[in-house]
Amino acid sequence: MNTAFLGLLQLLLLLLPPSLRDYLWAATSDHGVGQKLQVYHPIIMSAGISCPVLEARLTDAYTPSLPHCGELKGKGWFPLWNSKQDLVDHDYISCFEEQMSLVFDPVTNDYQNRPGVETRVPDFGSAYGFSYKDDSCPFCCNIKLRDELETLGYRDGDTLFGAPYDIRHAPPRPGHPSKVSSDYFARLKDLVQNASAKNGNKPVIFVGHSFGGKLILDFVNSTPLPWRKQFIKHLVLLSPTPSTGFMEVVTNLASGPSCIHFDAAPHLALRTMWWSFASSLLSLPSQAVFAHEPLIVTNHRNYSAYDYPDFLAAVGFSMEGMLPSTKLALPTNLSVEAPMVPTTYLSGVGIQTIKQVVFWDGNFDIYPEDVFGDGDGVVNWNSVLVFVNELKRQHSSENILFKFIKIPNVTHSEIAIQDNSLKIIMAEILEANS
Repeated sequence: MNTAFLGLLQLLLLLLPPSLRDYLWAATSDHGVGQKLQVYHPIIMSAGISCPVLEARLTDAYTPSLPHCGELKGKGWFPLWNSKQDLVDHDYISCFEEQMSLVFDPVTNDYQNRPGVETRVPDFGSAYGFSYKDDSCPFCCNIKLRDELETLGYRDGDTLFGAPYDIRHAPPRPGHPSKVSSDYFARLKDLVQNASAKNGNKPVIFVGHSFGGKLILDFVNSTPLPWRKQFIKHLVLLSPTPSTGFMEVVTNLASGPSCIHFDAAPHLALRTMWWSFASSLLSLPSQAVFAHEPLIVTNHRNYSAYDYPDFLAAVGFSMEGMLPSTKLALPTNLSVEAPMVPTTYLSGVGIQTIKQVVFWDGNFDIYPEDVFGDGDGVVNWNSVLVFVNELKRQHSSENILFKFIKIPNVTHSEIAIQDNSLKIIMAEILEANS
């Protein structure tokens, strides 16, 4: 059976309802068709910021603030961020907050773990290196997308790979080094080259969702152009968090992280921990997109994209060992760098998305009132459009493919889960393979 027909068969199967598709797939496999469907280019996946796992090891240098936080000292590696329920069951949330937090070292001008806490990201290289941290969303973290790719014949460690990361760190920038992120980029570059070599020197396809999509963009832009043209076939970006910014970054700073929360703990319990992450300041709404529009409203004053130092001071963004506010890398100028390799960008639209928060009495320790605009439920649509148009402009100047697909009424978190959008994603991955 020729390759063109098999590719068409793959596309037609994706258009069917899941139950019928699975039945027909099984039937074609029984006749030898499924086994012959050719997998072309290796795929490397990356998922959103709530998805990577983090393990920790406590040494004798660790001084716990509570006695039970030191019970695992000297007992080797353990899962620090893997299961919300385990943290609740073992009364470990306060210990988690302490051991996850970073401190800023003015000597190295970089973030690092607290003394006596060592961390690592397990399963680098595996598409199974991402997992949701409770049972509320079994198909989150690209799990359903991974299953679909395996149905097509992709195999973990052979043609399918993953690039989990430490969610706390930010990519290195001029004047803001990051040893953790630099080491991650080096490992990712090796993974790309090894995946390509393992598959007949075919260039790889990256598939990244949310913050994972942003990291892929940052990684690609850190590599020499000849290297990326040799080793990267296509980028498939699923609602990547844009450098032009979005409001959830602001609400996370004010009220604590939405991606790491516990029903059994107050909503502010992890705010100070979140402040210590270098990644917490990435993608603040930029002046070029949001201008002087009030993003945070109080009865005393409003804060726009020009007022971040004052806003951070108002919410109490300071703690011993953190990067001083005078050295914060805030988005005063719009900077969008296109990857200059074929790219497909998919985003949801038509979902209520916070565009402004109101703390009437200026008390940032209570939940605000939200004012909504358009977007995917997380990323504001006006920011997506500015980001996409700039990527497209740069690609067009060099005649490099850039394809933008907006999917109505699909949320940021469900773009790789909802049946209709997942079919679109799979079709784009197959087209990138052609």
